[in-house]
Amino acid sequence: MLRFLFNRALQSVIALWVIVTLTFFMVRFVPGGPFTAEKAVTPEIEANLKAHYGLDKPMHVQYLSYLGKVLQGDLGPSFKYASRTVNEIIGEKFPTSVQLGLCSLAVALSIGVPLGVLAAVKRNTWADYLASTVGMLGISIPTFVVGPLAVLFFAIHLGWFNASGWFEPRDRVLPSLVLGFAYAAPILRLTRGGMLEVLGQDFIRTARAKGASETRVVLKHGLRGGLLPVISFLGPATAGILTGSFVIESIFQIPGVGREFVSSATNRDYTLVLGTVILYASLIMALNLLSDVVNVWLNPKLRLET
Repeated sequence: MLRFLFNRALQSVIALWVIVTLTFFMVRFVPGGPFTAEKAVTPEIEANLKAHYGLDKPMHVQYLSYLGKVLQGDLGPSFKYASRTVNEIIGEKFPTSVQLGLCSLAVALSIGVPLGVLAAVKRNTWADYLASTVGMLGISIPTFVVGPLAVLFFAIHLGWFNASGWFEPRDRVLPSLVLGFAYAAPILRLTRGGMLEVLGQDFIRTARAKGASETRVVLKHGLRGGLLPVISFLGPATAGILTGSFVIESIFQIPGVGREFVSSATNRDYTLVLGTVILYASLIMALNLLSDVVNVWLNPKLRLET
């Protein structure tokens, strides 16, 4: 197990280094620069700004300098927000994305898992068809379509929620439902598939032959193995939800990391783009590692292989 954890951690570090390197050079080669859109900036002032932020140095010097700071936990100054660091901006925006993410994750699990189990237990009945239809709708309709439609109907037509913002508790409801529904659909399908596979195995038939109730068979014997595909999916899915959906945060004007990433890309704020990418990549790798560990713990076969 320790060797498994070491290998996975080493792979994550190498992958993170590759991501940082690729992102660093990609943002540098994009046409334009962080100060080209500034009004009334003379060439002398622009040269001074570049010298202040180290952009006048050779590319490899900038890269090595940035990498050294990242290793110390310093993501550098923002090029757009004067006197503010990327660490401060992410620290300010991330709690909002976490709030949205946790609410959305709760919605996704509370819809996806029960409907997936119901569809598997009631296979080829109207309940199965209804649940599968819900899953298909969630996968087929993207959030950039569901979001504006939800705002149009629930906020503007019915007036139940605010159309945008993140001020009152009810402002959490609509974006969480839209984002959570998008992730509930794959969770539903994975739960259904996993449960169907487990419910057809010999130990389930043995449990039924011993007189165990159907509820006990499903909840105690079936769920443990049936949710393994969902646990594998939850690693990257949770990272995606926690860092906030770029689309959802833009539609509902939520001041989270996702909207900040879109804004920083538009403004050519190199360090802020890199900071949000590092945050997103780190979360994906950490949560993937966690889901692998849980999978190994739940599945004795994987435990023996490690």
